[in-house]
Amino acid sequence: MSYAQAALRALPSTPNNIPAFFFSHGSPMLAMAVSNTGGPRQSAMTQMGSRGPLAEFLREFGPTLLEKYQPKGILVFSAHWETCGERLVTDYGIENPLLMDYFGFSDDMYKLKFTSRGDTLLAQRVVSLFQQAGLKARTSPRDETRGDDGRGFEGPGLDHGVFVPFRLMFGEHFTDIPIVQASIDGNLKPEDNWKIGEAVRKLRREGILILSGGLVIHNLRDFSAFSPDAAAPPYKAFDKAIHEAIAVPEPEDRKKALVDLTRHPGFRAAHPREEHFVPLYVAAGAGTADSESEIPEGQIKTLSDRYGIPTFAFGVTGL
Repeated sequence: MSYAQAALRALPSTPNNIPAFFFSHGSPMLAMAVSNTGGPRQSAMTQMGSRGPLAEFLREFGPTLLEKYQPKGILVFSAHWETCGERLVTDYGIENPLLMDYFGFSDDMYKLKFTSRGDTLLAQRVVSLFQQAGLKARTSPRDETRGDDGRGFEGPGLDHGVFVPFRLMFGEHFTDIPIVQASIDGNLKPEDNWKIGEAVRKLRREGILILSGGLVIHNLRDFSAFSPDAAAPPYKAFDKAIHEAIAVPEPEDRKKALVDLTRHPGFRAAHPREEHFVPLYVAAGAGTADSESEIPEGQIKTLSDRYGIPTFAFGVTGL
């Protein structure tokens, strides 16, 4: 049995207090067959292709979440949707559209399917929690574009940081449980994104599964960074530092250690821009204790410890 399999099986079943999760959402390569191109790109494909260890983990991760927590809904954050000044929450109704926010792939990559539905009441509940926390927020309906992120992608829909891994986690047709997506803070500050997570932590007591997706190593200028065999020492040192910060026992000390990761010598090499790292702070904030809603202080559990593609559960109770 692998480390991840054992960790997933050891998660307590706590549907009335669901942990919050940071998960490695990979890339469009998760939906691609491994090609024999050789070189750094081949190393990345081996790690994150459809037959790689990340895809293997996600196929076990999704069913475990459904079995352990029987969620009434899913709130997801992605590195690929950031807004400044206000939080947006999808309100797409009967079917969530998909935003194919990538380029340079074969035609079949633009025909991927993931059928899911939204939920107006859940979207409004998320907006209300943001507003109660002093954050400007509103719903974003199906007929409103999510906005151009500077790369030429524009339109409504769940982005590839959601639908690509969710296809593996939940199957291509997943309509029993509604999914809404909320934006991260485009200022990319750890503390502000931590507050976003804290704002919605009450949902864990309401049967809502909170998932926040990104990558702890994301340098598209250096594909060797994604490979545990080819990555240079600064990448590996940063990856190790993340696990050390996660393991700090006291909550306040742990928060400081996590925030301080953005000053690690290897951070900028791992993240030329930090949008893929700050979802970790959203999940960490969502997994914190809250006396008002009787959410106790839980533990943090590493569910996948593979280089560059970890998954962490925040606020695990019932151990």
